Amino acid sequence: MQVPHDTVVVVVDGRKMLFLRNEGDATIPNLQVEKKVIDKHNPDHNEQATDLAGGSMGTRTAGAQWGAGNMDEVDFHQLEEDRFAAETAALLKKRALNNDFESLIIIAPPKTLGELRKHYHKEVSDRLKAEIGKDLTGHTVPQIEEVLLKTE
Repeated sequence: MQVPHDTVVVVVDGRKMLFLRNEGDATIPNLQVEKKVIDKHNPDHNEQATDLAGGSMGTRTAGAQWGAGNMDEVDFHQLEEDRFAAETAALLKKRALNNDFESLIIIAPPKTLGELRKHYHKEVSDRLKAEIGKDLTGHTVPQIEEVLLKTE
């Protein structure tokens, strides 16, 4: 994939966000870090959950037993990751409205991409050139450049 000069590349998952800008040309990217954010308020689910899932009493109908419907346990970790994705989308909106970038590429795991899409502002969508469904937040900048070059 070609990455035009001055394109912003956002590498994000549910806990980390990295804003890069291409200082190189379209065929030889030179990504420079603009901003790095790590959500330190999102410990693992087991550290956030304090209780087991609750149960609820069902309604009694003719010939039926009392229901013992289990309520699913809330995944606090996932809720926090979804909030972080929404926060990322809000930051992209703010930067787009300030004309901080003309061209945008987002790299995120598929689940995070899905959550981001729910929150894209029109100005962000209009500038979005590509989305790559991969988790690259643990990769180095040269590795991210390599993935971009190999992506069709």
